[in-house]
Amino acid sequence: MNQKKSMKWALSLLGATALLAGCGAAESTTENTESDKLQVVTTFYPMYDFTKQVAQDDADVSLLLEAGMEVHSFEPSSQMIAEIQDADVFIYNSAEMETWVPDVLASIDTSDMVVLCASEAITLLEYEGEAHAHDHESEEEDAETGHTHTVDPHVWLDPVLAQTEVTTIAEGLAEADGDHAENYLKNAETYNGKLNELDEAYRAAFEGAENRTFVTQHAAFAYLAARYNLEQISVTGLNAETEPSAAALATLSEYVKANNISHIYFENNASSQTAETLAEEVGVELAVLSPLEGITEAEQENGSDYISVMMDNLEALKKSIN
Repeated sequence: MNQKKSMKWALSLLGATALLAGCGAAESTTENTESDKLQVVTTFYPMYDFTKQVAQDDADVSLLLEAGMEVHSFEPSSQMIAEIQDADVFIYNSAEMETWVPDVLASIDTSDMVVLCASEAITLLEYEGEAHAHDHESEEEDAETGHTHTVDPHVWLDPVLAQTEVTTIAEGLAEADGDHAENYLKNAETYNGKLNELDEAYRAAFEGAENRTFVTQHAAFAYLAARYNLEQISVTGLNAETEPSAAALATLSEYVKANNISHIYFENNASSQTAETLAEEVGVELAVLSPLEGITEAEQENGSDYISVMMDNLEALKKSIN
């Protein structure tokens, strides 16, 4: 921790502690080490992996949220606030996903820090489901109509939009660390080439498919569906933990039966009870479709990363899209 940032953190700690009083959040396992490299803090796994691919060995990149932590309703501890304050660069997906970020940023001094919203160059989709059923979306009321617009933040699940986020991250790192700017931009170009190959694999797999509908527990895949001309039907909404009403389940059950749906997808980091209940009722199989909100350290050590999990998702979707 450099001396200047340590002083800034000390001045802001009282405000941050007041903000977080009683939150009881888990402490980050990230250890701060003395290093001359650019210090980068990222929120959840896709932001971490994208940033690591861009930074390579030129920056120290840390991850705040471990797999299994709820990204949107998360409340950071005072130790995590300290890590953010001490960073040279702080990277998050969006205020619509990490809803806690605006309050944290307002509580600390960001004047000597580059703050990157990775999705800032992307127009977010409005979610067409029931807004009242979710608690992690951004809701904006139209002044003229009084209608509520619910925004979907899951942009990283579209391999093309992922490239946009990678470019935004690279440009931010280049701004913060001019000595390595060329490396960051070159690394981003290389990684975006791999993401382009991922996009091509999805396009090839779904070209000419007759059945283009898939049923998920969590409505996280609207951007992916829009990219490849698919239709996502969800059991719950934007929040995987929301329990659907009995009427909604009955309607979905009839839909699954009427349309010969063979699989219902659930995510491995959330409760699958609702999906299991529906699958048992209508006699279909379950399969994993990961929203990539968290990958465990053990999974990472075994070679899992954004691209490998997205390829696993592709293989899973082939069970329905054919």
